[in-house]
Amino acid sequence: MLRPRLIASDLDGTLLRNDGTLSPRTLRALRTAESAGAEIVLVTARPPRFVDRLAGAAGFAGTAVCSNGAMVYDIGTRTVVSSRALPLTTARRVATALAAAVPGIGFALETGNHVLYEPAYRLRLSEDTGAELPVPSLADLWLADVPVTKLLAWSDRLDADALLAAAEAGAVDGVQLTHSGGRGLLEISASGVTKAGTLSLLCAGRGIDAAEVVAFGDMPNDLSVLEWAGAGYAMGNAHPSVLAAIAAHTLSNEEDGVADVIERLFGPAR
Repeated sequence: MLRPRLIASDLDGTLLRNDGTLSPRTLRALRTAESAGAEIVLVTARPPRFVDRLAGAAGFAGTAVCSNGAMVYDIGTRTVVSSRALPLTTARRVATALAAAVPGIGFALETGNHVLYEPAYRLRLSEDTGAELPVPSLADLWLADVPVTKLLAWSDRLDADALLAAAEAGAVDGVQLTHSGGRGLLEISASGVTKAGTLSLLCAGRGIDAAEVVAFGDMPNDLSVLEWAGAGYAMGNAHPSVLAAIAAHTLSNEEDGVADVIERLFGPAR
């Protein structure tokens, strides 16, 4: 592959190490690619607030595709450029169907700024302290007067793969179902919202063809991007379904797999 014009990378389990940090080697590789004219786009399940924290630590100031494609975010100006909301009526219908298929399941709404959660949703993320807001009951969740980027469904007895399979078997339709490896966590977006769909529109606006994009990812929510890009790389630590579907593999996130490929494309960082 010729030097790409755009590098699209997932964050957790891909660009970042397991402790959530960006290694010095990977940061140098990204800087080298940028100096050579390549644009770096973060393509993540994470909301803008997480990207802001990373940008502060690493100095990113470009564009991020957040919430599995539901939002395009300008990191430098902290501005949501575009978004595709999940209607609350759809979220409620899907939650009702899932609750029938998976007893004890809990639900939350991701807005980009906060996570609103009902009592049965007991998943807490240390990095989201201060952004997680409880509501008294499941019924109160559907009264939220905010745009919703994702419905989150969580089970303490099923892992993410089993939960996704249960949702698909329960004939949940009219939405986009996926997961990014969270503990028992299913992520549900508006119909047609994917990382690849949003990234392809972003690239079209820049006059960049899929063949000029190299992408990196590790989880099922990354598959659409890895399959769309001219060169898609599954991380060495990727989910088995990703490793099976994507021919090109790189080293794990702990071994700086993204940097390893970038260094081969652009030369070693100076």
